[in-house]
Amino acid sequence: MIAASFRAMGTSVQVTVARPEDIAATQALFEEVERRCSRFRPSSELSNLNNADAADLLVSEPMAEVLQIAADLRDRTDGLVDAGLGAAVSAWGYDRSFDIIDETSTPAPIKSQPVWSMSGNCLHRSPGTRIDLGGVAKGWACDQAVESGLAVIVNAGGDVRSRSSEAQVDIIDPWGHRVARVPLGVGALATSSTTRRRWKIPGGEAHHLIDPRTLAPAVSPIVSATAVAATTVEAEAGAKAMLLHGSDGLAWAAAQPWIKGALAVWEEGSVYATNGLQLVAA
Repeated sequence: MIAASFRAMGTSVQVTVARPEDIAATQALFEEVERRCSRFRPSSELSNLNNADAADLLVSEPMAEVLQIAADLRDRTDGLVDAGLGAAVSAWGYDRSFDIIDETSTPAPIKSQPVWSMSGNCLHRSPGTRIDLGGVAKGWACDQAVESGLAVIVNAGGDVRSRSSEAQVDIIDPWGHRVARVPLGVGALATSSTTRRRWKIPGGEAHHLIDPRTLAPAVSPIVSATAVAATTVEAEAGAKAMLLHGSDGLAWAAAQPWIKGALAVWEEGSVYATNGLQLVAA
């Protein structure tokens, strides 16, 4: 096996592949997904959709697939993980790549709830609704890389997809401590945190995880949530929903048949996990 890394989607991507040529092919796949789904690239398909005036828009087959996944995950999380929150994310200051975000942003919060749906290759949306596919697109790229046979393991900033029975993943808390080691094997794992992508606003700080119920950065006793599922897109959505559920996050995760296990780090450093999460000695 060959290990390599590259930058994509604003994060470091580590890959394990069987053939040297699969490294470049996996990187090209991530670049294609980013070229299509990034809200920070003015020429991307997503930017063109967000900047269009029409309420009904035809999209490409790949974009329709990603949007349908996003719609399904919104349903599974009872609306908590909503790709339609792009306008709210931007309004709070995350309107450009995090690497170049202003040190201090003045939020201009919006009050209109996003409404959108998919019908075949057609995106229907209410006025002002903008799509943010950051987490879904990154997870989808991980899934595509492994399911296509290009990669054996992909780790994109903590979003992991594996087809190796021997894969293990260390869970690191927001303070840099390893709190668990998960024998992932064949499957996926993702971690969501409110401590990583933060920026200053007048009177405090904001972060990227917007609560659709308030259209503001989420307030939760959980600062980091990890979910294990069959696919990366499911794990990523599960982790976000746990964090948004707050103190009920682990109980919610344990009740979801599509989440195989979950772990949460509380703001004071306590760590809790569902009974379904398998751990090995570090």
